[in-house]
Amino acid sequence: MLCTVVKDADEACRDIQNGQTLLVGGFGLCGIPENAIAALVKKGVTGLTCVSNNCGVDDFGLGLLLKSRQIKKMISSYVGENKTFEQQMLNGQLEVELVPQGTLAERIRAGGAGIPAFFTPTGVGTVVAEGKEKRNIDGRDYILEKAIRGDYALVKAWKGDRMGNLIFRKAARNFNPMMATAGKITIVEVEELVDVGALDPDQIHLPGIYVHRIFQGRAYEKRIEKKTVRAG
Repeated sequence: MLCTVVKDADEACRDIQNGQTLLVGGFGLCGIPENAIAALVKKGVTGLTCVSNNCGVDDFGLGLLLKSRQIKKMISSYVGENKTFEQQMLNGQLEVELVPQGTLAERIRAGGAGIPAFFTPTGVGTVVAEGKEKRNIDGRDYILEKAIRGDYALVKAWKGDRMGNLIFRKAARNFNPMMATAGKITIVEVEELVDVGALDPDQIHLPGIYVHRIFQGRAYEKRIEKKTVRAG
């Protein structure tokens, strides 16, 4: 499937349905698909399973979908500073699968690479290992972790061309490339949409073969999770 340029986030997310699994790029508030998330809030889809490093904060990022009770399950690395996430989890309103960060990244990467599962020593002897196959290899215990794929991947990049080739900006790359590879349909929003040939081929971080829809986003807040200033 070739990449299609669409008008905006509403058009890009038009066929996302209730109960589907979404892979959402970003780390904290860095490199998150702000426009796509806002479109989903407006669309009102519910029962979503979202796979992301965390769930934003109370009033921003995926936290907006939590606030409107559109997320049924989160697969993520930590609760972070999101009080809504914590409350819904403790009240049994939100199903949560906490996954060690490196394992989460590898499960998504495996999904994109067509690897169904892999063995890892991370989590052996902890609650992470409960209910999972364990195997001793060369004297060390490992547990089996299954790959993750999603119905859609929502990705944020800095620049992209009309064929879907992407460049990410510094730390905002984070989980975005691997999410893009593991979605059945990958939707990308970029700050700058350029013509084919405008990007240096040697600087492209993710080739357009993984991208199905792309649009130029707008009005990015790019919030900082914690602002620290030097005393004095």
